[in-house]
Amino acid sequence: MPEHETSRGDARAPEATAGPSLTFDLSGQIHELREESYWQSGRNAKTLVKYDDFRMVLIALQAHTTIHEHHAAGRISVQTIQGHLRMHAAGKEFDLPAGAVLVLDRGMAHDVVAIEDSAFLLTIAWPQAGH
Repeated sequence: MPEHETSRGDARAPEATAGPSLTFDLSGQIHELREESYWQSGRNAKTLVKYDDFRMVLIALQAHTTIHEHHAAGRISVQTIQGHLRMHAAGKEFDLPAGAVLVLDRGMAHDVVAIEDSAFLLTIAWPQAGH
């Protein structure tokens, strides 16, 4: 499926995801995610930045939606932009209201629960290209 389309067929206008400089209106991007039909499933996401060794993904979750336990090969940060999240990793619970940031080391299993309608910025950094 082309990157500018969601799995439900909403066409997204192609946007640059790499280059010497990129800027984003996160509030506007979140609004667009919530307007797409895919939002009806409880979540929607958009890759904002895509390099071999670095990614930024904006994710919107409806209240009480869970992203079940998973892990990433690279280090990650989760920055709550709107709403309130709760995450579990390494046997700990992390409370992440709007404005909070959590950083996890490579390979740490974690889950994400939206306490209320929420949006967060996921950043993934790999130690070397190709991971």
